[in-house]
Amino acid sequence: MNEPAQQSGAGRAQPLLPAVQPAHMPLVLVIEDEEPIRRFLRVTLEANHYRVKQASTAREGTLWAVTTYPDIVLLDLGLPDNDGLNVTRAIRKESRTPIVVLSARGQESDKVAALDAGADDYLTKPFGVGELLARLRVALRHAIRAGGPGAGGVDAAAVYECSLDKRTLRIDLAARIVHVTDLGAGTSVQTSREVRLTPMEFRLLALLVRHAGKVLTHQMILKEVWGPQHASDVQYLRVYAGELRKKLEVDPAQPRFLVTEPGVGYRLSEPRPPAP
Repeated sequence: MNEPAQQSGAGRAQPLLPAVQPAHMPLVLVIEDEEPIRRFLRVTLEANHYRVKQASTAREGTLWAVTTYPDIVLLDLGLPDNDGLNVTRAIRKESRTPIVVLSARGQESDKVAALDAGADDYLTKPFGVGELLARLRVALRHAIRAGGPGAGGVDAAAVYECSLDKRTLRIDLAARIVHVTDLGAGTSVQTSREVRLTPMEFRLLALLVRHAGKVLTHQMILKEVWGPQHASDVQYLRVYAGELRKKLEVDPAQPRFLVTEPGVGYRLSEPRPPAP
């Protein structure tokens, strides 16, 4: 591979991005069985302001892909216990996390198979560091913008904030952070906590944020979040909406943020900043 040329004399990869550390460092899950490549990727990614989680088997990688909430997955196809294509399919059943394949298989048929299985991009070994980082940036941008803002929707990088019933819901799509802040009854004391969402819950919420204040039909949501093959699985959507309400609403039985439009779909309340 031609990567070692990018390393310094001390064995550390040189940053190709500005030295100032960003507020949000994306988490990259590396699923790769070759230890030297894992070590190289960790050094390179950490030098360029990414956090790194690593797995050496398909089983371990699939588990961490759906439980550690990575921002992106780097996946080798030649794993010892299963083919990377099967790993891609397994991740896609649970998550829309971007997957970039790193593989020595360079045939067009291999690339097509990986993309058809659900991968977002394909990088053939050996690869250059600059190209790897560029592919990561593109995949992350596409993930943030998935579904597009649409007419009347908010920009994908915007922060959604809405205050109702002494609770403020704040969603930063770019940073993938969801907070709820409560004002104690009869007091000025505030309590704030970060809400942990599954990847699919976050994708559903992100789509609603991009169209805040507008009604989205069941079919529209199902197609955008789960794909056209799930356009009629309304009960599936209701289950996820119910889980979101448990995490976001003061009273899930009487939701104020995630509102049901009977027989039609769902609407996220329009942004409403807290009173000064």
